[in-house]
Amino acid sequence: MRAVAASGLACAAVLAAALPAATAPGAGGRRAVAAAAPAPRAATVLFEEGFENAPGVPRPLTAYIGAPPLTETYTADPAWLTACNGWLVSAADPATAPAGSGCGTSWPSQQAMASALAEWAGGDPIGNHAVTAYTAGNPGAGKTQLETVQPIPVAATGRFLTFSVDAAAVNCFAAHPLLEFSLLDGQRVVPAFTDPIDACDDAGTVTANGTHVGTYAGDDAVLFSGASAGVRMVNAQASGTGNDGAIDNLRILDATPRLSTAFDPDPVGVGDPTTLTFTVTNTTEKAAKRGWSFTEQLPSGLVAEPGSATTDCPSGTVAVAPDGHGLTAGGDLAAGQDSCTITIRVTSARSGTYTLCAAATTARHGIDPPGCTSVTFVALLMDAHAQAVTAAPAAPLAPSDVTCTEDPATDDARLGNTHVGSSTGSFTAATTYAAGTAGAGSARTATSTATVNGLHLLGGLVSAGTATATATATAPTALGTVAVTGATTLTGARVGNTTIAAHPAPNTVITLPQLGTVTLNEQQVYGDGRGLVVNALHIRLSSGTDIIVGGARASLTRTPGPCPSP
Repeated sequence: MRAVAASGLACAAVLAAALPAATAPGAGGRRAVAAAAPAPRAATVLFEEGFENAPGVPRPLTAYIGAPPLTETYTADPAWLTACNGWLVSAADPATAPAGSGCGTSWPSQQAMASALAEWAGGDPIGNHAVTAYTAGNPGAGKTQLETVQPIPVAATGRFLTFSVDAAAVNCFAAHPLLEFSLLDGQRVVPAFTDPIDACDDAGTVTANGTHVGTYAGDDAVLFSGASAGVRMVNAQASGTGNDGAIDNLRILDATPRLSTAFDPDPVGVGDPTTLTFTVTNTTEKAAKRGWSFTEQLPSGLVAEPGSATTDCPSGTVAVAPDGHGLTAGGDLAAGQDSCTITIRVTSARSGTYTLCAAATTARHGIDPPGCTSVTFVALLMDAHAQAVTAAPAAPLAPSDVTCTEDPATDDARLGNTHVGSSTGSFTAATTYAAGTAGAGSARTATSTATVNGLHLLGGLVSAGTATATATATAPTALGTVAVTGATTLTGARVGNTTIAAHPAPNTVITLPQLGTVTLNEQQVYGDGRGLVVNALHIRLSSGTDIIVGGARASLTRTPGPCPSP
């Protein structure tokens, strides 16, 4: 035959995992398929017709009845049921064309196309049946070459449906078959393609005898609302000079994309943001999916930051609920697109683990629900304590305590002229203060201060105008490093005959001959470096007397704790 028309546009991509893997003719192995990212899953086959419920002699398409329970039948425009068009053929059939078919010497080529389709799909090249068309006249453009008669049940509404088919073509030097598929929703015809299938220009392989063959999926899925569906295949090629091909393994696919969710970072500090990403992942045929949508309800305590929602989905929209506890999003997937995303920053004012599962997706249209994902918000427990004087076994004087709390808190105490024990000494006044304070995000500080005025102990052996100890633990984030600092400030201080500097070095020890020791600016790190004790003066006598003047300690501990002790 002579070429009299230019070839059409290339059709949709060859199916990957949505369809059975096939053997390339003569290759003796499985057909390699490139995987798409991020991990698309296969579309679900809702209906499949292999045209194998056709024992016996060749028959025209309209005489074929599919397998039960549906027992599908087919129709076509008259131009595709005459002049060697619309015949179910296999290599096991007689070598001569049926009387009245109009096929003549082309019959062996039709049988070869049925065999090539079987080899491509890993089937029986002798017994496989295919619907062939070997045009002996101009059929005209836009005529229906195959259409289902019985409605095919669709179990759920709001699903994306498309099709796939194995197609073969020969005589590609002439006019090419150009196959256009549509889904039928009652009387509504919805195209499931943008470019027609052209097996000549987009072959998966070419056999030794020149048969072009491949597996093709619609590149434009339909967001289907009906309870049943049908398939219509139109051939856009008007010429009968060439236009020779065959189809097999017709399928209707549920190609609904999948929603998945993820938090990053995880864990995250209380009050700090984490990005919640919703990924809409296409199925492996990667047809366009237009108009999916969903509504997500965030768990109590998890709040979206205003103005933080973004999307890279085509025609994407995202709206956050006024209370920040939910969002509604929608958009498209373009043909060939693996996935797209919607992101939003969320935070929590309380520590804990928040989990999103399918039940949180309260409304879905054209999208499958996600699995479960979770994020943990970590808080810093603030622990701070101060006391003016502690002389064991008596209780500390003027204690202030903020005890292992996630919430900001303060405490303070004051004492006037007070005796220490029965004969140890006295002081004229004391103040203490303990606090846990919150900074930006999850930044936290625990601090404590103790000040003693007019100190007179051990008959004047130890004295000070003022003695102040301060301990601080701070961290810029709940997941950051805790820094501890401490200091002692003394005025008018003496130990025995020694005058003490205002800011003694940490853990400076002065010996009292035959009596004991006094440690100045005593500092002790505890809790794996997350806490610090500072004592302005620590008196230890050989008699067993143990007195701490100006005691302060502070620590920060990540939830769930517990808070450490020195």
